[in-house]
Amino acid sequence: MNILGIETSCDETAAAVVKATNNVIQVLSNVVSSQIKLHARWGGVVPNLAAREHLKNIFPVLHETLKKSEMKPENINLISITNGPGLIPALLIGTEAAKTLSLFWNKPLLGIHHIEGHIYANFIRDEISANPKSRIPNSERISKSKSQTPKIKFPVLCLVVSGGHTQLVLMKNHLQYRIIGQTLDDAAGEAFDKVARILGLEYPGGPAISVIAETFEIRDSRFEINLPRPMLNRNNFDFSFSGLKTAVLYEVKKNEKMLQDKNFIIAMSQEFQQAVIDVLISKTLKAAREYKPRTILLAGGVSANKELRRQLTEKIEKNLPHIRFQAPEIGYSLDNAAMIAAAGYFRWKKMDSSEKDKAFSNWKHLQADAELRLK
Repeated sequence: MNILGIETSCDETAAAVVKATNNVIQVLSNVVSSQIKLHARWGGVVPNLAAREHLKNIFPVLHETLKKSEMKPENINLISITNGPGLIPALLIGTEAAKTLSLFWNKPLLGIHHIEGHIYANFIRDEISANPKSRIPNSERISKSKSQTPKIKFPVLCLVVSGGHTQLVLMKNHLQYRIIGQTLDDAAGEAFDKVARILGLEYPGGPAISVIAETFEIRDSRFEINLPRPMLNRNNFDFSFSGLKTAVLYEVKKNEKMLQDKNFIIAMSQEFQQAVIDVLISKTLKAAREYKPRTILLAGGVSANKELRRQLTEKIEKNLPHIRFQAPEIGYSLDNAAMIAAAGYFRWKKMDSSEKDKAFSNWKHLQADAELRLK
C-alpha cells in the first residue's frame, strides 16, 4: 500500500510517500523543509513563527513529495499525520492539512504519536533500494535491499532520545508500549541545546556540541573537567539532565573568561557529551539485563549522534552479544514524515475492517494534542 505521511510537530515541515509490503517500508519520496535558520536567532523554536512557516510551506512540500514519488492522489491508500505531542500551533497546521486531504481525496486518516514515528524509523529500508529508477546497478540494488531490510525481533527495548523526550520503552510486540524509564526534568536533547547556549555555540545545540567534541582534540592540559553522571547508580531506569546542565553553568561561572578559550569549549563539549552518553548507555544495559529483550533500538533526534551510536554498539556487542542492536539511518533519525508513514502502516495492519472503515471519517474527529501520550 502507498502511504502519505505528514509531520509538523516542531520546526520541520515534512511529507513523504512510502510503499509498504509485508512489513517492508520503502521510501519513494521524503521532503523536509527546515526552519533552523529562522529560529537560530532566538536560540530555540518560537511556536507561532513555526506555525506561520508551516502554513507557508505545507502545500509546496506536499506537491513536491507527490511529484518526486510519481504518485497521484488516487494512488494513495492512507494518510498518516503526527497529531502529537509537540507545539500546538505547529501541530494544528499539519493535522488540518491532513484532514482536508482526507476529505477531498476520500482517504482514510490516522493520527500518529511523534515518538511512535521515531521508533518505527527503524523499520524503514534505505531510500535508494526503493527507487526502481536508481542508477545503481541491479545487482548492487538487490544486495542493499536485502541487507537493509530490518530484522527486528520482539521483545524490543527502545532508547528514545530527542529534544523533548528521553525514555526507555519496552515493546512486547508491534504498537505495545510500556515506558519503564524516562527523564524527570530536561530531556537529553534539551540539555544539549541549553549547554550549547551557555557555551555560546550556535543553534541547534546537539549537532554543534557533537561536531566540536568529535572533531577536535584537547590541546591544553589545564582543562580537566569532571561533570556528574546524574542518577547513574539509582535503582531505576529514569533519567535527569537538568543538574548536569547546571554543573556546566557553574563551571563556566567560575571564570567566564574561559569562554574565550577554544580549548575550554572543546573540553567542556567532550565531557558533557560523554556524561550524557555514559548515563544513556548504563541505563539501557541495565534495563536490557532485567527485561531480556531480543532487540535494542535507538530512536529520536539524538540518535543521529555518532559517538552515542558507536559507544552503544560497542557496549552491547561486548556485554550483551546475544541481543541485536539497530539504529535508524541518519536521515531518518531527525524529524521526518517517512517515519510517520511507517508507523501508520503498522497501525493500519493491526486494525479490523470496522476500524478501517471509521478511519475514512477521521477528518471529522482527529485533533492535535500537544500532550499526547504514547499508548
